[in-house]
Amino acid sequence: MLRITKDFQFSASHRLDHLPADHQCARLHGHNYTVQLELSAPREDLTPAGFVRDYGDLSDFKKWLDTELDHRHLNEVVPDLNPSAENLAMWIYSVWSERFPEITAVRVSETPKTWAEYRP
Repeated sequence: MLRITKDFQFSASHRLDHLPADHQCARLHGHNYTVQLELSAPREDLTPAGFVRDYGDLSDFKKWLDTELDHRHLNEVVPDLNPSAENLAMWIYSVWSERFPEITAVRVSETPKTWAEYRP
């Protein structure tokens, strides 16, 4: 199995529900997010050029992030979802896995030291 990854960035605000009122994440705050897509394919499914997928094909994902998530309030973008990094990773996978069936994991980082990963 061969794997590729690509990182994308966006900035957004959110507030998390179901936390004590004095918890810092219960208040409105923002992050400079990094989203990492991992795509995988067995050797026999590589493109004729030898790619899992051409990185250029992922430009539509970047455009979507810039249009739908960048400088937005995530509670309004995904109103039925508490926008934790974990939930965002699952949501992004559900939105993009049909378009890119090679996606095997989505990772979301809110800070340089923290990551949440969804790997179905």
